[in-house]
Amino acid sequence: MAPRAADSTVLAGARVVLPTGTVEDGRVAVEGARIAASAPEDARTVDLTGHWVVPGFVDMHNHGGGGASFTSGTADEVLTGIRTHREHGTTTMVASTVTGEMDFLARRAGELSELVEQGDLAGIHFEGPFISPCRKGAHSEQLLRYPDPAEVRKLVDAARGTARMVTLATELPGGLDSVRLLAELGVIAAIGHTDATYEQTVEAVDAGATVATHLFNAMPPLAHREPGPIAALLEDDRITVELINDGTHLHPAVLELAYRHKGAGRVALITDAMDAAGFGDGEYQLGPLAVEVRDGVARLVEGGSIAGSTLTLDTAFRRAVTLDRIPVEDVVRSISANPARLLGVDDRVGSLEPGKDADLVVLDEDFVLKGVMRRGEWIVEPKTA
Repeated sequence: MAPRAADSTVLAGARVVLPTGTVEDGRVAVEGARIAASAPEDARTVDLTGHWVVPGFVDMHNHGGGGASFTSGTADEVLTGIRTHREHGTTTMVASTVTGEMDFLARRAGELSELVEQGDLAGIHFEGPFISPCRKGAHSEQLLRYPDPAEVRKLVDAARGTARMVTLATELPGGLDSVRLLAELGVIAAIGHTDATYEQTVEAVDAGATVATHLFNAMPPLAHREPGPIAALLEDDRITVELINDGTHLHPAVLELAYRHKGAGRVALITDAMDAAGFGDGEYQLGPLAVEVRDGVARLVEGGSIAGSTLTLDTAFRRAVTLDRIPVEDVVRSISANPARLLGVDDRVGSLEPGKDADLVVLDEDFVLKGVMRRGEWIVEPKTA
């Protein structure tokens, strides 16, 4: 059956970023929920001259937004957080939890898995409790524990096939065995909140770890006699590094260093967002810990450690292009294609190709978000002349 024009839209005139490069005066055909190779002659045309069209953003590390926590919020509150990030271009996201009691996290995994099964989330990421007390950041030290493979398995099983990533301090007792277990289960083992040496990090990568959780943050700094985990994670092509590009977590020179050593194909831009993303300054909870957000920066009330971010991925994209001078095509790989590949959803999202979901973001010439489409429906509809 031929497609009906009412179900067909052509986005015309924009610079379109494809896996093969940027097409000037490009066209993206949308039929229903999918990107199409072509569209009927009478399809609705949206003139996006002077704009960019890029794939919808994919966030593999996100704790909440819009005033809602993915760790503790109700289903409706979690959906509020999801909608907030969608309005900022993130059309696919993982819900990240923070350290808590094991039974609580297992119950939470079951609750979040329902939203994955409904298609609202792309999976679950457990950040903690299997992390180092030396590099705990905004996690409750009293609730931390060693990464016993049996307990790691408990959380993965509780997620009912929706667990996508577990962050571990792999130098702790049980760490390497847990990495091997996660690799066998098809779940990403991410090295983070770690006090590991260079040699211990190499061991973890050899055991099957594939991601560095927010590289540079919550790990020993790079030193010339003790290179620590950063050098090991930067030098190994098996590792993709998460970067939080909010201007607070990383100096621009450090971001550039990561891109130079990893290449755009091994960087994933993330938010590590908490409740305040898209919501504003004020007082919040991150798990059991009190957080104050001031001027957009989240810090623990006790101790002052950075407590996640208030970042949205449209801001991360704009910073990367306009301030960090990273090529647009490289930013697209880091913010869409790479995380989609890691999460195992790149057959549906992460790039603008026929047959994939019509998930896309429209940006103006200054890389300010003007439109968001998810599965063929406008979440933010661009205003055109």
